[in-house]
Amino acid sequence: MSSNPYENEPGFEDAKTENDQKNITDYVAKIRHETLRISVIQRLEEYLGINPDGTIQAPPSSASDDSGDGEDAALDDLSPVFEPFKDLCKRRFLWYYDSYLLTISENKGKVTDGQPFAKMPFECTGNGMEGKFGYPELERRLKFIREMLDKETESWAAEGQLAKKKETGVAANLQRQFEQTVEFYKKDDSVTLDIELVGNNPFVWQITYFGRPMTNLDGGLFRIGMFFSPRFPEEQPRVKFATPLFHHRISKDGVPCYFPKRTEEAKSHVEGIIEALEEESPPYDPRTMVNPEASKLYWGTKEQKKDYNRRLRRSVQRSME
Repeated sequence: MSSNPYENEPGFEDAKTENDQKNITDYVAKIRHETLRISVIQRLEEYLGINPDGTIQAPPSSASDDSGDGEDAALDDLSPVFEPFKDLCKRRFLWYYDSYLLTISENKGKVTDGQPFAKMPFECTGNGMEGKFGYPELERRLKFIREMLDKETESWAAEGQLAKKKETGVAANLQRQFEQTVEFYKKDDSVTLDIELVGNNPFVWQITYFGRPMTNLDGGLFRIGMFFSPRFPEEQPRVKFATPLFHHRISKDGVPCYFPKRTEEAKSHVEGIIEALEEESPPYDPRTMVNPEASKLYWGTKEQKKDYNRRLRRSVQRSME
């Protein structure tokens, strides 16, 4: 029996010689490492102003405000900047953070830290991928990115209070949408939930969702935080379950994967979250696999699916404790 840790990789079984298999192994290993380092980590560090060593880049300097009105200066920073791709990457990072950590965990034991990349037969000077494996360092950088994203989300509350005080259009819009959403669910008998503002801040909503009867969520009570940016809807809200729930559409630390039909409408985000929670026969969609352990069971054998349902029910029961 082969002991090669990459023996399940595409193309491995078709390789004609052991040398071919080794080349496939080495190539896949460094591609996986560099994809995580360059496409994920470096990209998010650039967006968040993080240097590879973990230091934070100084924000661009601006002219001093002679009026002395610091709040007006701060409010100027809230002006909409349409950068949808950056926002999309940040939200996807939060979805797949557990998967990135799992990739590191599964692969850092297969190579030695600091081990140079193997050179492929087709690589030549100026046309190769040189470097060294450094999964522990990638893990550190990945966790720091997550920490900075969490701080960015928390900062929206303070920015939102300032926007409310200044009566900005976004603050008025979210206040109105909150009131409309509350009224809508008061009249909707099919869903039981409460929505309130945290600290009377229209940029921070707390949703209390009661599991629908006759489903696996029956009897559960789940608190969900929804955080809006002062640049909404260009920056989409970030959502987190404060109540732990073992669910294939919710990451281990509570970030749900959902798709609102109308991104500019807060109620549509609430509907998207509920739909993701309650969907009984979802189509197979790799994008939604934000909890690797739960997804493996949900899309596995009949016995694995039963195990998934048991663990889901246990987490629902614990939500009421």
